[in-house]
Amino acid sequence: MEKSNSQKIKVGIFVVVGTVLLIAALYFIGSRQQMFSKNIDLYGVFENANGLQLGNNVRYSGVNVGTVSMIEMVEEGKIIVAMSVEEKTAFFIKKDAVASIGSDGLVGSMVVNILPGKDIKAGWVVSGDTIKIHSKVSTDEMLSTLNKTNENAALLTADLLKITNQIVAGKGTLGALVSDSLIAKDIRQSAAELKRMTSGATHAISQINTIISKINYDESAAALLLSDTVSKNQIQKVFGNLEKSSANIKEVTKTLDDYINEIQSGKGTLNYVTQDEVLVQTIDSTMINIKEAAEKLNENMEALKHNFLFRGYFRKLERKERKEAKEN
Repeated sequence: MEKSNSQKIKVGIFVVVGTVLLIAALYFIGSRQQMFSKNIDLYGVFENANGLQLGNNVRYSGVNVGTVSMIEMVEEGKIIVAMSVEEKTAFFIKKDAVASIGSDGLVGSMVVNILPGKDIKAGWVVSGDTIKIHSKVSTDEMLSTLNKTNENAALLTADLLKITNQIVAGKGTLGALVSDSLIAKDIRQSAAELKRMTSGATHAISQINTIISKINYDESAAALLLSDTVSKNQIQKVFGNLEKSSANIKEVTKTLDDYINEIQSGKGTLNYVTQDEVLVQTIDSTMINIKEAAEKLNENMEALKHNFLFRGYFRKLERKERKEAKEN
């Protein structure tokens, strides 16, 4: 009887402990799958699921906020992924958020990562919304690309090896340059000459730049001549006119030389006037007589102005002149 009671007690303890463990396991699994919290459904349309499975985590900014509740392929290149997200954390997700499928570490399971958008004015998501997606390059695609890169690198290495062997053997132009000492010497001399030429050209350009830097492009005549085509044409005309004036001056000078030769030879009226002393004295006496006659004429005119017979006439002329002066 006592043995039967002890067995019953053991069985009872085992049942209680098993029930507690079962309830704890169910609660833990349910909490991981958000079975006991209020959730909303968000959707994303992907071209490739990349090994995503039901129950994989959904993360927002690195925080687990839900799980994958459905994966359905509706057509080729179009896979709808439903995400069950906690309502309290969905309050932080806006409509411009972007979802992508990635791996949880290097060898971990796949997860859906949701990143916040940049539009500040975007509203919050609600149950049933479809958010934008961003397709990342899968590991298989990266390995395929890396494999092609390795193959191309192997081909390039083989070609470089062939070229190196030919150069070492002295074949081809590059091989001749490497193995022939005379050609190398000529190349060095050419490089030295080229360096000297470059140095001379640099010095000349420096001098030209110094001259140009001293030119005031706002005020100097040199800058005006260099830049203004109108001034250039005007200067060409000035030089043309100077050339014509020079020719005219040459002709006038020749004519003056002829006149001077005539004067010096005693020919012409000017020579007669300048050389005949009697004529000069006659002209002087004539000019003196004319001056005296002009003075006497002025005295006679003054006497007429004071004569009572002509006084009225001259006063009338004065009044007329004053009247005209006022009108003007």
